[in-house]
Amino acid sequence: MKVSSKGLRSITVPAGFLVLLIALTTSPARAGKYNRVLSLGDQGPVFNDLPGTDDKTYSLTDFDDAKAVVIVFTCNTCPYAVDAEKPLIKLAKSYQPKGVQLVAINVNLVDEDRLPAMKQRAAALKLPYPYLWDQSQQIAKDYGAIYTPECYVLDAQRKVVYMGAITGKLPGQTKSLPFLSQAIDAVLAGEKLEHQETPPIGCRIRLQRQRRPRK
Repeated sequence: MKVSSKGLRSITVPAGFLVLLIALTTSPARAGKYNRVLSLGDQGPVFNDLPGTDDKTYSLTDFDDAKAVVIVFTCNTCPYAVDAEKPLIKLAKSYQPKGVQLVAINVNLVDEDRLPAMKQRAAALKLPYPYLWDQSQQIAKDYGAIYTPECYVLDAQRKVVYMGAITGKLPGQTKSLPFLSQAIDAVLAGEKLEHQETPPIGCRIRLQRQRRPRK
């Protein structure tokens, strides 16, 4: 393909180059390695007035004084989420004195995961952190969360510095690593995270499918 302009020498641009250029300039920005919505360094999506099991409502701005905010998407019914409850309680109690706020969010809409059942679960476990419900499921979509449990660490500027599993194994290794606590420690120390994104392991979040309007 020839491209010319008055007073300029004509040049020939390969058609394949133009196709590649168009693809690069029109394709959407790449998100995280395991997340289709967020990238590391993105501003953490805000939530507003989500009801909690303590009959209060919470917004992300309620935790402005926290040095870091840990958001965990979870639920009552997933075996993986249930297994994570005690470790999360221990983690929350350990890091609260250090200025870290853990927030659990449930977006599932089955009866066993709705707010009344969440209140029973929170009371039985004596959760030391807010357990919130988003009936709209929008906050999970904003974060690109698709599993329970799935974790996000937001630093003091509320930028995403870690997303993925609570614990897990790296490829080719047999030892499980405490990814979430390592991420929190790195944020508090002002150090670079060794493992910034890991594949979350758990049950699929039950996102409702949007029905197309009838023509």
